[in-house]
Amino acid sequence: MSSLQDVSSPSVQSRPCLNRLRDLLTGLFASLERARTRHLLAQLDDRQLSDLGISQADRINELDKPFWR
Repeated sequence: MSSLQDVSSPSVQSRPCLNRLRDLLTGLFASLERARTRHLLAQLDDRQLSDLGISQADRINELDKPFWR
């Protein structure tokens, strides 16, 4: 049995480059999702905002944020 080698794939934790890439892609997709939902928020009328419990001030505050926040 001593001649057997461990051929399992390395874990993600042992690959810091993959961790950074994963974190970068996760952040990118989250930013794109925020931009998409803010675009939809900008299209809502007063009745729809009221139905959601969002004031005009809340909407303006959200729309003024950059896509990465």
